[in-house]
Amino acid sequence: MNNLFADVGYQSLNKHNELICGDHVETMDHDENSKIIVLADGLGSGVKANILSTLTSKIISTMISEGIGIEECVQTIAATLPECSVRGVAYSTFTIIHIIDQKEAEIIQYDNPSVILLRNGENYEFFKTEMNIGGKRIFHSRLALEEGDIFIALSDGCVHAGVGLTYNFGWQRENIIEFMKTFYDVGYTAKTLTKILLDECLKLYGGKPGDDTTVCVVRIRKREPLNIVVGPPANPDDGKRMMSLFFAKEGKHIVCGGTTSMIAANYLGEVVVPELNFVDPNIPPTATIEGVDLVTEGVITINKVLEYAKDYLAHNDTYEEWIYKKDGASKIARMLFEDATDINFYVGKAINPAHQNPDLPISFNIKMQLVKELSECLKLMGKRINTSYF
Repeated sequence: MNNLFADVGYQSLNKHNELICGDHVETMDHDENSKIIVLADGLGSGVKANILSTLTSKIISTMISEGIGIEECVQTIAATLPECSVRGVAYSTFTIIHIIDQKEAEIIQYDNPSVILLRNGENYEFFKTEMNIGGKRIFHSRLALEEGDIFIALSDGCVHAGVGLTYNFGWQRENIIEFMKTFYDVGYTAKTLTKILLDECLKLYGGKPGDDTTVCVVRIRKREPLNIVVGPPANPDDGKRMMSLFFAKEGKHIVCGGTTSMIAANYLGEVVVPELNFVDPNIPPTATIEGVDLVTEGVITINKVLEYAKDYLAHNDTYEEWIYKKDGASKIARMLFEDATDINFYVGKAINPAHQNPDLPISFNIKMQLVKELSECLKLMGKRINTSYF
């Protein structure tokens, strides 16, 4: 296995006055190092289009994960989906990006705007082989991945943005390329790049999208491990063993909790130096320990990180809050959501009597539940998670 990681982000805009989006993105882990991403654009809009795109993306991703060829996938879709009585066509358009062993990308495209690849900050037009399957022109590509590659898959709502408003013929693919090249070297995550592009589409539509509009970004980056220890072990004698395993792991290290920070400091032969500034009155201040990247309070801070994680997976409305703030929860959010690809949790099972206070502003007063929920959110972000209990 190489040291590359596929960071995936996607988001959609509904056509104006539609309650449901006719586009759908399906992601599936083929195995530990391979991923299948399908962006499908159902014919028309609303519920019917949503059904077509959802079924198309799910059927394709499932069949490809089972090693079935694209010819059979397309034939199955045509035979399975209900036929549109107006157009006489039985399936949606689609774009498939198959990341294989973190080494190669297989790209299969049918009637969506052609996938954009930014490589070394410039547009890279990769080779496409045309296939004819059931009278449909399917384009197939396979290429080696390079660190820094950014793949951008689009539904046609993106290239229709601005028609009759900012542009006579919409926001053309070359315009989108030039716009996105601006952000290539910034280091934004796939999720953030997706939001930037989609926000620009919404702006060009004058806030009223004329079509369902979907963006999916795949950013190829190096793996970045991160380790986080939360709470002291149930058996105090296990403190040294817990810390030896924690600090033996490569990557950055975050220590959460007052007692936990004392155990970490004793193990390292250092002292805990508390910060005196309350950056956010609702979040306890951080501290420093020589040899540790970040030291924070425990349950209240982790609970806030969990709130940010849930929002990140939804509409990402609090992004402008945690991306800049310097409180402990915001710092953890940046390290977990933006920087890390592989996250190791070390969770102590000791019960803190203070956490049994029902008046504390904590959704779940059990530390274990907080960590479990946060881990699930991070998995949905595409992170690789490992949890050890003590």
